[in-house]
Amino acid sequence: MIEDLRAIVGPAGLLIGADIGPRYLNTRGRGTAGRPLCVVRPGTPAEVSRVMAACHARNQTVVAQGGMTGLVGGGAPRDGDVILSTERLTKIEALDRDGLTLMAEAGVVLQTAQEFCADAGLELPLDLGARGSATLGGVISTNAGGVRVIRHGMMRDNVLGLEAVLADGTVLSSMNRMLKNNAGYDLKQLFIGSEGTLGVVTRAVIRLKPRPKAIVTAFTASRSVADVASFLRHLQTEMGAELGSFEVMWPEYDAFVRARCPALKPPFAPNCGFTVLSEFLCGSAGDAEPRVEATLGGALKQGLIDNAVIAKNERERAAFWTVREGAGEGMRTLLPYFVYDVSMPIAAMESFGDRVRADIATTYPNSTVLVLGHMGDGNLHVVAAVGSGAAADHRAVDDIVYGIIRDLDGSVSAEHGIGVEKRDYLGWSRTPAEVAVMHTLKAALDPKNLLNPGKVL
Repeated sequence: MIEDLRAIVGPAGLLIGADIGPRYLNTRGRGTAGRPLCVVRPGTPAEVSRVMAACHARNQTVVAQGGMTGLVGGGAPRDGDVILSTERLTKIEALDRDGLTLMAEAGVVLQTAQEFCADAGLELPLDLGARGSATLGGVISTNAGGVRVIRHGMMRDNVLGLEAVLADGTVLSSMNRMLKNNAGYDLKQLFIGSEGTLGVVTRAVIRLKPRPKAIVTAFTASRSVADVASFLRHLQTEMGAELGSFEVMWPEYDAFVRARCPALKPPFAPNCGFTVLSEFLCGSAGDAEPRVEATLGGALKQGLIDNAVIAKNERERAAFWTVREGAGEGMRTLLPYFVYDVSMPIAAMESFGDRVRADIATTYPNSTVLVLGHMGDGNLHVVAAVGSGAAADHRAVDDIVYGIIRDLDGSVSAEHGIGVEKRDYLGWSRTPAEVAVMHTLKAALDPKNLLNPGKVL
């Protein structure tokens, strides 16, 4: 098998034994990675096809990897797997200013694509904290969301076309560049969010947007989740589609940042309540800040917020975002901890926040539970440190968090996928009929179960 693969990708495209570094073995979740047979790094989509055909002929299992920033073990290998890394598929093929599209290979890093589009005066809609390492193929395969979903939707909403290689090496190219195309089944949707279990994404056509003329970033504080929800409706009414991000942080998160993250500087005094980072992507520059100021002023008069500050420059804007995204150093002081990515109706968020903290504290009185996330699109993140990283405790906290989500008709996965981490809980958010259709699709496209086996289903 190794010699077959080396003949396809060359010596530089194959890693074995000690040359397989920790990057390829990162599980970012429960358990440890297995010992892969090798890492194969195709340099072209055509080589991906040949690799998959060779593996199919020998009944060899394959796990595709992108930037390895997922949190559910979706790219983790098992013993004997071939890792197919897209890291050498880094070609940006075309940017169409008239059609507002970007055509690129799957291994292009998200931030690289963002900067390439920005140089042309355009914007790639998706943005997330792992922009510096996540790849286009990875964010497509997981249907990533991030901090601008309220404005631009999930990755699914921004992919016009893609190319994927099936388990037997068949190249399924649907590189559509039109916004409207109702010619039969929209096959690309099968691969967006399927986590590499149905095919390996090799190329894509991404929908672009004009860059905003001005970006205005604000930090506010409210007394309750109900006030935060009313504030969100107020912003949507007054600012419309210009509202680009709406990030909420529970009071415990603010206290944690002050205690454990000395480099971060929250803009308000302690005990300020629920804080919100909102960002506006405005179509006109001259009146952008005054309109945001007036909108915040209206919220203050209505009692929806108690305090507000607008970033005066890019340095302050970056500092605001660092409070939301830069707490990694402090998080390390909580190790071991468990991370959750869930979604629910916005009206259920207050109940979720109250229950998840109370229920975990009942079982683990000395636990630390932090709640924050993208309230504007119904997605919250939970960090739970209970003093133990044992599998039994991980399972117990999973049951608590996902049990609440099931009660609230939410989803156990908002934007990170299922992988292995949430496979046992898929049925808590999907009906038996839905899961059965998923198995049918998997059997039809990958009857030998060679692509990322053991993940999702």
